[in-house]
Amino acid sequence: MENIPLTKAHENKLAEYGLENVPLQSCGCLRFVPGENVCQEGVSMPWILIVISGSAKVCRTTPDGKSLILCYYISSGLIGDIELMMRQKNATTTVKAITDLDCIAVNYSTCADELAVNLRFLNFLGGELAAKLSKSSDNYTLSALCSGEHRLCAYILQNSHKNVFSDILTDVSASVGMSYRHLFRILGKLCRDGILEKRESGYYILNNIELKRRSSF
Repeated sequence: MENIPLTKAHENKLAEYGLENVPLQSCGCLRFVPGENVCQEGVSMPWILIVISGSAKVCRTTPDGKSLILCYYISSGLIGDIELMMRQKNATTTVKAITDLDCIAVNYSTCADELAVNLRFLNFLGGELAAKLSKSSDNYTLSALCSGEHRLCAYILQNSHKNVFSDILTDVSASVGMSYRHLFRILGKLCRDGILEKRESGYYILNNIELKRRSSF
């Protein structure tokens, strides 16, 4: 993690969230490199983060140590909003940078009073939480009602970047609720059907329209 100077653009971003009155000495700009933890499940999180640029993934760890990916390619919005509203000092999930990730960090302890009464910020916060609830409902519906192929196709659509799906397959199998062997069989079928193509960088999406059709429910 690297501290970089706050600029006028960062101040403008704070103003977008209604935080133009927070003391700048209580804020900072943090840069995380690919693979670095932005926050770690169960570990103290002293700030709420506003994402400026880059992307990250969100995951939780199951009791047997498997990593369950909840969301890929966060590239905007807030990190730490759930913890703030639940008044939890420790992170509820692990967020890991995929690319260089720049965030404005707003310190909880020195800005708590402002965050608690700032109506404009709280409206943004409510919108973020509503979007996450909707996403969670969609994921639950997929896992409860849809076939393995449906779940995997939807997951690939959500988590591909520039038409390339390059996720770690053991993590994928845990996230979509199927065995690694069954996952590999479905990927093979999608390749044979001309929807995906296995490349060195991962699986390239050849037919977005058919992939979307197979992911619908």
